[in-house]
Amino acid sequence: MFHKNIKLAIATLLTAWAIYQFSQVNIMNGISILLLAGIFVLLYFKNEFILMAFLQLRKQNFEGTKKWLGYIKNPEAALITKQQGYYNYLHGIILSQTNITQAEKFLRKAVKLGLAMDHDLAMAKLQLAGIAMTKRRKREATNLMAEAKKLDKHGMLKDQMKMMKDQMKKI
Repeated sequence: MFHKNIKLAIATLLTAWAIYQFSQVNIMNGISILLLAGIFVLLYFKNEFILMAFLQLRKQNFEGTKKWLGYIKNPEAALITKQQGYYNYLHGIILSQTNITQAEKFLRKAVKLGLAMDHDLAMAKLQLAGIAMTKRRKREATNLMAEAKKLDKHGMLKDQMKMMKDQMKKI
């Protein structure tokens, strides 16, 4: 696992090498090296281990997700801020199956760091609302549900919100 700044340094060196290749009239070599530099820039913004963890989560393989997240030893050094948000978001989702208190901690940190997509942020707030509801904090759960509803512009979480509102009436 590379430090996030090392990825940029490698991309810069590769770009300089590509410029040298262009100056030597090796156009195809320069283009190929620029494409290689582009991969490092892409991996700066989209961490490879988080992408693999999302693929495992899509398959409902929580152990595989945990394994891929385990490869990230120091998230503050290896990830940019949004990626740290997704790192904590994934940990929160995994832990919501077993340890609600730890899941709440990770999800709150993910919301604080920010997530790139509104529906991911809405899902995190909905998870937090569910945790608050299980801990008998109805006002907090209601506020989080309202925030999640504002963020869910496409209505993807409508059914989950309806179920949670029905459960909240029983508290």
